[in-house]
Formats: sequence, C-alpha cells, structure tokens
Amino acid sequence: MQAGLLSTYQHPVRNRNGLAWALSALLMAFYLLLYFGKENYDAKDALTRYAHDPLNLLIVKLGWPTGDNGSLWVFNKWYLYAALYTLGMAIGGYFMLKKHGNSRYHRLRTYSLVSVQAILGFMLPIALDFAHRPAWYFSYFFPLKYDLFFPYNLDHMQATVAAWFIFGSFVGIPTLVYFKGKRAYCSWICGCGGLAETFGDPWRHLSSKSDRSWRIEQFSVYTVMFLAFAMLGMVLADGLSAPDSPIHGWANHYKEWYSLAIGAVFSGVLGTGLYPLMGTRVWCRFGCPMAAMLGLIQKFGRFRITAKKDMCISCGNCSTYCEMGIDVRAYAMAGKDIKRSSCVGCGMCAHVCPRGVLKLETSKDVGPHGEIQVWTLDL
Repeated sequence: MQAGLLSTYQHPVRNRNGLAWALSALLMAFYLLLYFGKENYDAKDALTRYAHDPLNLLIVKLGWPTGDNGSLWVFNKWYLYAALYTLGMAIGGYFMLKKHGNSRYHRLRTYSLVSVQAILGFMLPIALDFAHRPAWYFSYFFPLKYDLFFPYNLDHMQATVAAWFIFGSFVGIPTLVYFKGKRAYCSWICGCGGLAETFGDPWRHLSSKSDRSWRIEQFSVYTVMFLAFAMLGMVLADGLSAPDSPIHGWANHYKEWYSLAIGAVFSGVLGTGLYPLMGTRVWCRFGCPMAAMLGLIQKFGRFRITAKKDMCISCGNCSTYCEMGIDVRAYAMAGKDIKRSSCVGCGMCAHVCPRGVLKLETSKDVGPHGEIQVWTLDL
C-alpha cells in the first residue's frame, strides 16, 4: 500500500474542515488581489534608473526593496507571481515525490513539470523582457492561451515564434496526444496541471466522483471550449474589418468578459482557490478549453488505462486518488479499459493499486493483435 492512503482524510487541511475553508478563502483572496490589484508601483521610474543594472533590475521586477537606502518598493506583480508559482511547484513537487517518488513515472513527470515551469514559465520570459522582446510563454498554446492569436499579439510575433505557436496549437500537441494521450501535455508540460500535480497533491482525493459532477463537467468544459474558439473568430473578424465598418469594435466587450470571467475568475480565483475543497483539477476538469479539445482527440487516439479482468478487490484506492473525478474502480471491477476524455494520465490510479490491476498503455484499435506499448511498468 502506498504512503498516505490510510491518513488521507485525517489531516485537518485535507478533509474540508474549517482549516481547509480558511485556506481556500486565503487562496481566493490572493488571486483576487493579483488580478484586480494595481499593476506596478513606481515601476517606470525604477526601471529607468536600473536599466543597465541587471541584478537590481531583477530585484525591482520581482518586488524587493531597492534604492540607495533600501526604502524604495517597486514591483511587477506578474513576475512576483511567476516566482511564487515556480517556488510553490518546486516545494510541492518535493513533498509529492516523498510520497510517490518510488515510481519512476512520477519522478520523471514531476521533474518535467517543474523544469518546464522554471525554464519556459519563469526564466525565459524574464530574459526576453530584459532583451526588450515580448515575454512569450512557450509552453502555453491556444485555446488555453486564449489571446495568443489576437491581432495585437500577432503584430508583435516574429515569424519563428508564430510558427511555433501555430504548429504547437493545431498540429504538434494534438498529434502527440493522439499517439501518447492527453497526459503528454496535461501531466508533463502544462503549468496549470503542474501546479495541481505538485502544490495541489494533498487535495487530489477531494474531486467528486458522482454522475452529476460528470454531467456538469461535460456541459461546462465544452461550453468554455466553444466560447474560446468563438471569441477567436469574433476578434479576428473584428481586427480585419475596416475602421468605419459597423462591426468594428463589436468583439471588445465579449473579449473583456471572457478575460474576466474565464481567464481570471474561473481559472485562477476558483480554479486554484477551490483546491482544499473540490480537489486540484477544478479548472482542468470543468473549464480548460485545451483540456476539452485534447480530450476529444484522446477519445479517438491510442491511449487508454487497461484493467486486468477478475483481479480488482474493490479497495477503492484508484477512485479515491483520481483527481479528475473518474470512478476508476467501476471500470476495474468490470474489467474494462478506461478511455475517458477527461483522464489526464497522471497514473496515480495504477500507482496506488495494491494488486497491479491497472496499466497505462498505448495501442492500435486493430483487434486482438493490436500493437501495444506499456509506458508504466513500474506502477
């Protein structure tokens, strides 16, 4: 039996008691302050003063006291947030591996998630900003990065950068998901999933496994996906219209609403703030348009979790630890493969199974002689 199963609901912060509610309120308050607080404080003057001093410039951007007497307080809140986000993932990843690091699969994907965040989500954007270039986040693609192909962003993209995002959004990541499953992005690369898998690991068992939650999930996540694609079409049509056209500017209100309701409140305030109450994948499960798009590809792809027939003892460990709210035990008891569009392939269900009933595999649907590749032999 894996570490932590017997004490999962015994820790006050992990069983929805008063401490969990207080932590949830604190996380929500942090995100509200982040999204609706002041952008920068005296940043223009400070950045001018330290333009040729890289060390002090970094201190200014991340939000530490600077100046001749150390009394000046200037910060860019998004760089400070990126630093805290990366630190939270690194610390969370350390404790996650203390519990589940006996699995090579979990070690590798945790190293991947933290490294991608540290390099592509933190250091590279700051380096680009220092070089006076747009601070792109190269690990995020459309439709998760919903404004990626808006005209004002396209105008600032170099051809190679545009090619990277277009290829990744519509060819590279979808192809990878078809062959290797949604996990290739959601559990190995994505920063949202990375925070859930590391910092959020103590609360993964809190996701609801009810049929009602599944129905709400299907309606919610595909609605957001439709809204994201519809918004891109509207904004591009608006950007291509003539200034005197009657439709020019008509998409601005929709764009502002989506940015506030989905991009800020849903993905940040609720998506992270509800970790201690509803589990770690609230945003990924109910709101992420990229998770919805990749899930549709996964349904027709080669990835699945296979279950050995007549081996399940119905202990329920797999369902308890499924952060996406899938009742894995029901599939295992029936000896059926799990090929749900919501599955992010974290592998935790196989990891906590005491009898090795479950395996993460990729195979061709070509009958009994299909080609099968087992990824997680050590689970």
